[in-house]
Amino acid sequence: MRKTLASLLLALCFVYTYAQKPVLTPGSPEASGMSSERLQRIDRVVQDYISKGWLTGASAFISRNGKIVYHKAFGQNDIDTKSPMSKDAIYRIASQTKAITSVAVMMLFEEGRFLLDEPISKYIPEFKNPQVLDKFNEKDTTFTAVPAKREVTIRHLLTHTSGISYASIGTKEANAIYAKYKIPSGIGTPNDKLSDKIPALGKLPLMHQPGEKWTYGLNTDVLGYLVEVVSGQSLDQFFRTRIFEPLGMKDTYFYLPTDKHNRLAVLYAEKDGKVSKMQAQGSSSPDYPNQPGTYYSGGAGLSSTAYDYAIFLQMMLNGGEYNGKRLLSPATVRMMTTNQVGLMYNGTNKFGLGFGIADEREAARIPISEGSFSWGGYFGTTYWADPKEGIIALIMTQQVPNSHGDLSDKYRVLVYQAITNSQEPMLSGK
Repeated sequence: MRKTLASLLLALCFVYTYAQKPVLTPGSPEASGMSSERLQRIDRVVQDYISKGWLTGASAFISRNGKIVYHKAFGQNDIDTKSPMSKDAIYRIASQTKAITSVAVMMLFEEGRFLLDEPISKYIPEFKNPQVLDKFNEKDTTFTAVPAKREVTIRHLLTHTSGISYASIGTKEANAIYAKYKIPSGIGTPNDKLSDKIPALGKLPLMHQPGEKWTYGLNTDVLGYLVEVVSGQSLDQFFRTRIFEPLGMKDTYFYLPTDKHNRLAVLYAEKDGKVSKMQAQGSSSPDYPNQPGTYYSGGAGLSSTAYDYAIFLQMMLNGGEYNGKRLLSPATVRMMTTNQVGLMYNGTNKFGLGFGIADEREAARIPISEGSFSWGGYFGTTYWADPKEGIIALIMTQQVPNSHGDLSDKYRVLVYQAITNSQEPMLSGK
């Protein structure tokens, strides 16, 4: 009898554990093991940055185990009209796009469309027989190259170990070569097409041998084009039909519909310690999300809200499922949030398939749990998800450069100091 009862209880626990996949809903901090009083310290710190003129406005979001315990907006969106920042402001999330593109790739991987260690040239032929930069002449941007030891694989692209660098913000050699051949960074170039620019990138030299070094670059833009080639849809269509609509992400776009233009947060620049509205640079407008466009940058093109992106992160914490819609299996989520690069990543983190991963050094440096996965965006957006504590946190600003960029680390401290009850590790998918 006791064995039967124990077996029944174990079965019920199993069903309950795997059936309860949180959906974001408002909740009390105290009911979620956090302190309302201590969360108010975030208000003071962010307001201090704004009062000192270091920021104009920001949005912050925290959930724990699916309960939204903190979601606020601060300061002004437009310093000319004095309009306040809104919680539903749409931010240019730039490199936060990478995680979504990586999920799209892994969805196709789960369908058996390809293996991660296959060469990308199997799907984008221009990457066949890659060359590696040997000598570079800064005066006229000419160069010589040598054959690569191996082909660039899909895994190399997911882990930024392919040897591809960035346009504009990459190595000096890559900046010059990509500019010469008109390879875009993925931001503010709405009139290009992946089908033109990614094959052109494939013909250019890599900055180092594939698989031998971690270099942040246009890898995820290449993966965005891979999604198009394999799925037969534009990246925009794939995101919309396979990710955003199933998850209920209603405010995430490459190019915003006209009825949402007024929600795009104003973009600011800092010069000599003063913050002012960012002006157009050449043909690139800071309001590119409000323009019609055909270039779907998998590495930097999306705009979104804190809440929408939190839905995406909750899907990951849920082991690939949200609100009854499964995008990935828990096994694939585990792969994506497992270190894939050994010691090649140079930060106090590791790197998985599309995410930075906190290791023991990061957990010792700042009170974030080992195994948390994170990234951010060029214009001042930061996120992380903590499987151990069930935490999702984002802080969103729209300013570049920012000489007071320590707010993201302070925000991490402020989130964790508000926890009153810590949790045992939660496995993805539970």
